[in-house]
Amino acid sequence: MDLSTAAILWVTLFFMLLGLLTLVIPVLPGLVIMWLAALAYGIVHGFGSLGIILMVIITILAVAGSLVDNLFMGVGARSGGASWSTILVALLAGLVGTVAFPPFGGFIAAPLAVLLIEYFRLRDLGKAWAALRGLATGFGAAIVVRFLIGLMILSLWAFWVWRG
Repeated sequence: MDLSTAAILWVTLFFMLLGLLTLVIPVLPGLVIMWLAALAYGIVHGFGSLGIILMVIITILAVAGSLVDNLFMGVGARSGGASWSTILVALLAGLVGTVAFPPFGGFIAAPLAVLLIEYFRLRDLGKAWAALRGLATGFGAAIVVRFLIGLMILSLWAFWVWRG
C-alpha cells in the first residue's frame, strides 16, 4: 500500500468515526458526514462494481437514518398525546431553529413548540409534559437507531476497503 492510498484510508476513516461520534452527540449531521466520506473514497479510490453496489446501500441507509429522527420523535410525541398539528409545527420549528440558530436551535425549538402548543391547546401542563416526554423518548430511540445505521455504514465501507 503506497502512501497516498494509506492517506485516503486514514482520512476516510477519520471522517467515518467523526460522523459516528456526531450520531451520539448530535451537533453535526453524522450520517451525511459518513455518506460524504464514502462518496469521496469512491471518487478518489474508484468505485468498481462492488463500490457502486455498496454506495447505493450506504445512500439508502443514510437517507433512512436521516428520516428516523423526525419519524421517531413524531411517533413519540403522538404517543405522549400531542396532536398531529403540534407535531407538524414542532417539525417546522425544529427546521427553522436549526437553520436560524445552528447547531442547537432545532433541539430547543422543537421541544419548546411541543410543550407550548400542547399547553395552550389543552390548558394542562401535565399533558403537555407527557407530549414532551414522548418527543424526548422518540429522540432517544432515534439516536440508538441512527448509531446502529452508522455502524452499518462504517462496516459496509470497511468491507469495500477490504474487498476493493
